Amino acid sequence: MRRMLFVVCVWALATSTVQGQSAPATEQTPPINALLERIEKLEKRVEELEGRQAPQRVASPADPRLTPPPSGPTPASSAAEQPRKTQGHVEHAQSPRVDTTYPSLQFRGFADMNFSVTDQKGSVSGFNLGQFVLHLASPLSKKVSYFGEISFSARPTGYALEVERSVIRYDYNDYFKLSFGRYHTPINYWNTAFHHGLWLQTTISRPEMIQFGGILLPTHFIGVLAEGNIPSGGLGLGYNAGLGNGRASLISRAGDAGDANNNRAWVLNLFARPPRLYGLQVGGSIYGDKHSPETGPNARELITSGHIVWAKENPEFLAESANVRHREIPTGRVVNSQAYYLQVAYRLPWLEKRWKPYYRFEHIHVPDSDPVFRGPNAVANLVGSTVGLRYDISDFATFKGEYRNIRRRAGDPRVNGLFVQTSFTF
Repeated sequence: MRRMLFVVCVWALATSTVQGQSAPATEQTPPINALLERIEKLEKRVEELEGRQAPQRVASPADPRLTPPPSGPTPASSAAEQPRKTQGHVEHAQSPRVDTTYPSLQFRGFADMNFSVTDQKGSVSGFNLGQFVLHLASPLSKKVSYFGEISFSARPTGYALEVERSVIRYDYNDYFKLSFGRYHTPINYWNTAFHHGLWLQTTISRPEMIQFGGILLPTHFIGVLAEGNIPSGGLGLGYNAGLGNGRASLISRAGDAGDANNNRAWVLNLFARPPRLYGLQVGGSIYGDKHSPETGPNARELITSGHIVWAKENPEFLAESANVRHREIPTGRVVNSQAYYLQVAYRLPWLEKRWKPYYRFEHIHVPDSDPVFRGPNAVANLVGSTVGLRYDISDFATFKGEYRNIRRRAGDPRVNGLFVQTSFTF
């Protein structure tokens, strides 16, 4: 546009000059210097007009789900590649590079409203406000960035405020990124792919093995994390390696205020994303810690997990398993607990691709002899199925409906429940 205006201006001036040369001798032709000054003024004017029409945009991503933040199995990508959300799936589109100011804070919000009813005795049914979540992202320099996540959850006595994630990260290159803060533990796929903000995930609920506030797997981790790609040709290998505080004495909580026993927890996650099989991810994690409960013996914990995921929506496939090994320190007795889930979904090709049915089966088995998962830290067994349907009202709002059927122990009656949710991002 700018070049076209410049050419038009030069052509007009040249035309006027030629006309001036063919005019009577009483009209004096403008000198060359005067023409150059007029061209320079016109160029400045064009720059001012373009600046008014297209104000600068900051290159920092506004949606930390679409450009994944730290603490997940997400290999680094080019800074010029900004993903976009369409019909519930992620597509990558090239956007022009623009200058960025530092810092440049941006927000993205999530919220949900729920209704539930079950046939379990003593259960509470009705409407629930769910979570109000804010994601905050800000570049601090070309290689340093900050990401935060806070949530407000409804409680019988009011609202609970929680700092879910708070991370500062230094990006040395695509192979090494170092960050400090509070993360979602890279212990399995779900925990780092679907954060707070239920619009992000297909289903209403998370698998019970990785529920926020759950006990079986540590969902939060506080410390230092290194992540990046591994040179591997067409395998698309990546890694996460972290060292931080172990679980608190109430193991559903992370060690936010310090390690409970001055014994650091550690986590290592390796995964493969072959570029030729876009949407496929295969990986595994290992996590080690020491428990010092308020009552009962100390125990060493070793968690191993694996996953295979096909993230495309036609179909969508997620399968994960985990084994939690506890070894009593005084006696050396070892107990293993297992959990897994399998979820499939398919976005229907009709009606603007807004309908997405899904099914999930999940299982948790914890022996009664486990030295850690008992008392206030008890984990309930589970065999359950979930059938649901998601309808995208728009690209940023959705309705979901689920039917669940679960049983906790052999011989116990099954519990049936109906759940409805509207969730959105803004």
